Amino acid sequence: MPGIGSTQNEFLIGGDLRVRRLGFGAMRITGNGIWGDPPDRGVAKQVLVRALDLGINLIDTADSYGPGVSEELIAEALHPYPAGLVVATKGGLTRGGPNVWNRNARPEHLRKALEASLRRLKLERIDVYQLHSPDPEVPFEDSVGALADLRRAGKIRHIGLSNVGVRQLDAAKAIVPIVTVQNRYNLTDRSSERVLDACEKHGIGFIPWFPLATGELSKAGGPLERVAREVKATPSQVALAWLLQRSPVMLPIPGTGSIAHLEENTASDSVHLTDAQFRLLAAL
Repeated sequence: MPGIGSTQNEFLIGGDLRVRRLGFGAMRITGNGIWGDPPDRGVAKQVLVRALDLGINLIDTADSYGPGVSEELIAEALHPYPAGLVVATKGGLTRGGPNVWNRNARPEHLRKALEASLRRLKLERIDVYQLHSPDPEVPFEDSVGALADLRRAGKIRHIGLSNVGVRQLDAAKAIVPIVTVQNRYNLTDRSSERVLDACEKHGIGFIPWFPLATGELSKAGGPLERVAREVKATPSQVALAWLLQRSPVMLPIPGTGSIAHLEENTASDSVHLTDAQFRLLAAL
């Protein structure tokens, strides 16, 4: 299948960016409500450095995280970037305050947002630039077309989408190659199943956001905890392992501001579920 790497733990984004399938989401290295600075910028940067030490080479962020703070911290902690590190970012949302998210996917805004991300990340080209969300006030093809223009201008290497359906994915693919889709997906919310199947069919990386939402499944004595005991792992590790086994194009990006949680999450790709364990969780 196009896109799949040489081992079960690797994926080839766009045919030329080989990444470990378990990445790092840099949303939660900002302040409360994904707004402003984190409580300790030094700790946030230590988390980023530790992620690379653990072998992670896909970091996902967005201009709206902070806003701007996540991208700034990535550059402060990791620039000049080591060879093989893929920093993916997003544009198309604006912020009015903590936990306030507004859509703006107008071409002129996306162009300005990309230039600002390039400056903050200290890059001349973004490896993977993703449309954060379709904007109901803007024709979807206009938003994607703006990113296609920026790709032709050499400012974007590859284009991804976020929060889209199958029809929007197909419409975007008719304009420009799409290498990733980032939708909400986890053990308790699989509403993007058809999008995931389309990504698998076309070798497009599927980045599940909010991958660790387990809700009632994490209750003591529940199936998730039972499987975790059987495989000698934590429920969070099992939830991530299930995602990795669900599809070879799955690229989970659990985020955290804690080194301990980062280390726990990163060990998930060494957890193997039996077919029976996988089916038990899939049936929930």
